[in-house]
Amino acid sequence: MIRLSKVLNAFLDENLQALHEQGLYNEIDPVEGANGPIIQVRGKNLVNLSSNNYLGLATNEELKRIAKETIEKYGVGAGAVRTINGTLDLHIKLEEKLAEFKGTEAAISYQSGFNCNMAAISAVMDKNDAILSDQLNHASIIDGCRLSKAKIIPFNHSDMDDLRAKAKAAKESGLYNKVMVITDGVFSMDGDIAKLPEIVEIAKEFDLITYVDDAHGSGVTGKGKGTVKHFGLEKEIDFQIGTLSKAIGVVGGYVAGKKNLIDWLKVRSRPFLFSTALPPGDVAAITAAVQMLIDSTELHDKLWDNGNYLKAGLAKLGFNIGESETPITPCIIGDEKLTQEFSKRLFEEGVYAKSIVFPTVPKGTGRVRNMPTAAHTKEMLDDALAIYEKVGRELGVIQ
Repeated sequence: MIRLSKVLNAFLDENLQALHEQGLYNEIDPVEGANGPIIQVRGKNLVNLSSNNYLGLATNEELKRIAKETIEKYGVGAGAVRTINGTLDLHIKLEEKLAEFKGTEAAISYQSGFNCNMAAISAVMDKNDAILSDQLNHASIIDGCRLSKAKIIPFNHSDMDDLRAKAKAAKESGLYNKVMVITDGVFSMDGDIAKLPEIVEIAKEFDLITYVDDAHGSGVTGKGKGTVKHFGLEKEIDFQIGTLSKAIGVVGGYVAGKKNLIDWLKVRSRPFLFSTALPPGDVAAITAAVQMLIDSTELHDKLWDNGNYLKAGLAKLGFNIGESETPITPCIIGDEKLTQEFSKRLFEEGVYAKSIVFPTVPKGTGRVRNMPTAAHTKEMLDDALAIYEKVGRELGVIQ
């Protein structure tokens, strides 16, 4: 038997029990096969509305072929951190392609989107600085801000009056060497888009560093080029952050910006300096996926068509789908236990749509987050809508 510290054991048992009782414990389901529009969980085929594989590229046959061929040539790993012996010509090609994709001078790749925020924020900001952070920013942004030791000043979600007031107070205080404003480009739980034009105007007024995490915007907004491109602000944003695991379909993350910023991150961002580089097969597949998005909007257009179709269907049934401006479609239930039960019944009927509860969203705003992709057919979405109607009426979520 494994021996645990008595105090640790008591802490774990007590708090796990509390999570179960409050409906806040999240069961993790193993997917038995590829993560496509239809998945198999515990031997059951389900319409998958939980994936961030927005464009269906995680199972794209051409990307699979490229990854296999690259592994045969380069092997399965990069071999070291990039400053020692782990930078392959593939990494250089990827970063050149990412810079082209985002409309910047340069880019740097990381092992995950989470790593990007831990790396980039703490490499530039310190205890003598301040960060203005949207209250609904992703957990990785919050952790990156904490790691930097800068003063964190939250502003009300997408409230530009609050942002302006706090930016003015921070600058006029004389307490900080630098002030940064950070926002998600697309907020993943509600699907709304940051007010980047207004943020840029405030940044110009108070000389703020601008930082946009576009993890859920790249491949989705701006005809696939992202939220910064959507507003035509490529020359106005200092940091463009993104993942390579959502719309791109593989794994990793990147920061794009001016060359001097990227040069600084290569010598001062710790996840770059102390963690082995992305594997070559993944890098080649990512590069090809980015090229696809540069060359065509076909997958982007299919994603939006399916997103609008599902949204309209759920709204017609009477579900509260919030104010999403993207294909991300929440069904807001409210009560955490009811949200968990709703997700469970969807599973039993044939739809995989996980419940999202505190701490991912505020208490009392539990929801099932639906993510149609470019790979879904209308028939799949019709099947899902029929199940939503049945379960919604059964549990009294809709009338």
